[in-house]
Amino acid sequence: MTSSATSAAPSAAATSGSPSGLTVRKLELDLSQGFDRHWHGGDAFLSQYHNALSMSFPVGEQSFIDAVRDCAKLLPRTPEHALLHEAVAQFIGQEATHRHIHALYNAHLEKQGLVNRWQHWATARIEFARSKGVGPRHFLAVTAAYEHLTAMLADYMLRHDRAVEKADPKMRMLWQWHAAEETEHRAVAYDLYLALEGSYAWRIRWYIYALILFTVDSGRQTVLNLWHDGTLFRPGTWWSAAKFFWGRHGVVWHCAGPLLAYFRRDFHPDQEAFVEPGQQTRTLAQRWLKEHAESFRVVR
Repeated sequence: MTSSATSAAPSAAATSGSPSGLTVRKLELDLSQGFDRHWHGGDAFLSQYHNALSMSFPVGEQSFIDAVRDCAKLLPRTPEHALLHEAVAQFIGQEATHRHIHALYNAHLEKQGLVNRWQHWATARIEFARSKGVGPRHFLAVTAAYEHLTAMLADYMLRHDRAVEKADPKMRMLWQWHAAEETEHRAVAYDLYLALEGSYAWRIRWYIYALILFTVDSGRQTVLNLWHDGTLFRPGTWWSAAKFFWGRHGVVWHCAGPLLAYFRRDFHPDQEAFVEPGQQTRTLAQRWLKEHAESFRVVR
């Protein structure tokens, strides 16, 4: 495990009951009454893009849980690895809560007439890989790659308030809570992969695989959502998409550096060397969690 990984937990632990610095929380949010079809400030594209991401989470989060749990069994329970084992347990707890709340979210999307294909694409690929005997370290490398991709989106959401400022308040709460916790545990799968001496070559191969699949799957599920929504061919939909990805503060410009950073041999998810003090993503996440502590209940 890298020095940056082992040094990150103690400072975070000051705000957590866990030595790992991770906290399992239950978001106190009632989705029983649902939400508007265009909950993201009336913007069809932004609403359906985020809905598409949510559609991937229940299957995705479960696959991450399985990969981390399976590989943790390969890591000796020695004092040297005690903190990482604790982080794995908390990671699983956080991902389980994400899986649960997004299942509720997705159930309402079905009532709105949207069709979740992403969950079936992901399930088919996972089952195929298992049938071919793909080993646990490979699943862990895929998990580390997807965790990096979601952490980049989480950073964007936490760093740019305008990303969700016009959204339905409860949906804004859901997405920012998820972003904060993704930031908290962004290094767990990666640290476990390093501790198990996973190779750099396979880390990069699976990262490219995950990057391509995420781009393709998120795109085609968003298009499918917009088709069912009846807004796919509206000029405003495409203009919103262009601004979101390629605008002055677009996701592409924000994520280009972190996307490329993963290719470095000395990369670690907690590296933020060029970010001003107090503006690191982990600091922003901790600040958000502190300011909204009344919105969730600590489980452990």
